[in-house]
Amino acid sequence: MAEHRSMQRAALLDAARSLLSEGGTEALTFPALAERTGLARSSVYEYFRSRAAVVEELCAVDFPVWAAEVSAAMDWADTPEAKVEAYVRQQLALVGDRRHRAVVAISAGELDAGAREKIRAAHGGLVAMIVQALGEMGHAEPRLAAMLLQGVVDAAVRRIELGAAEDPAAITDAAVAMALRGVRG
Repeated sequence: MAEHRSMQRAALLDAARSLLSEGGTEALTFPALAERTGLARSSVYEYFRSRAAVVEELCAVDFPVWAAEVSAAMDWADTPEAKVEAYVRQQLALVGDRRHRAVVAISAGELDAGAREKIRAAHGGLVAMIVQALGEMGHAEPRLAAMLLQGVVDAAVRRIELGAAEDPAAITDAAVAMALRGVRG
C-alpha cells in the first residue's frame, strides 16, 4: 500500500511539473492534476492540502537536484573565474529541463510564506556555492556580489523562458560576460 501511495505521489508531482512548465502556476490546479493522473479530485486532496503544498514538495525534491548539477559543473572548473562561468552557464543550460522550469514557474508564483521561505533557503544554498569563488577573486563583499550575480542569472532565466528575441546562447554569453566583468569591479 505504501509503495502504491508513493507511486501516486510521484505521478502527481510529475503531472505538476508538466502543468507548471506548460502554463505556469495558473495551470497548476487540482482538477488538472486529477485529470492528468486519472485520480479522483478528492484523492488529490489526500496527498496535498493546497497548491502551495504541491509547490513546496516540488521544490524540496527538484531544487537539490538542480543545485547538485550546478555544483558538479563548478567542480570541473579550475579557477575562480571558471567557477563563476560554470555557475552561470549550468543554471541557464537547465532552463529547458522540466524540473528547472517548474522551479522557475514556482518562484514567480503566489505562494504562502512557508513555501516562499523554503524557496529562499534553497536559493541561499545556491548562492553560497559561488561566494567562495568570488572571495578568491578578491571581491571585498563576496556575499553581496553572489546575490547580485544570482540576480543576473535569474533575469537571464526569465529572458530565455519568455522566448525573447535573442537566442538562448546569446543570452547565456551576455550573462557570463556581465558576471565576469561585473564581479571584477
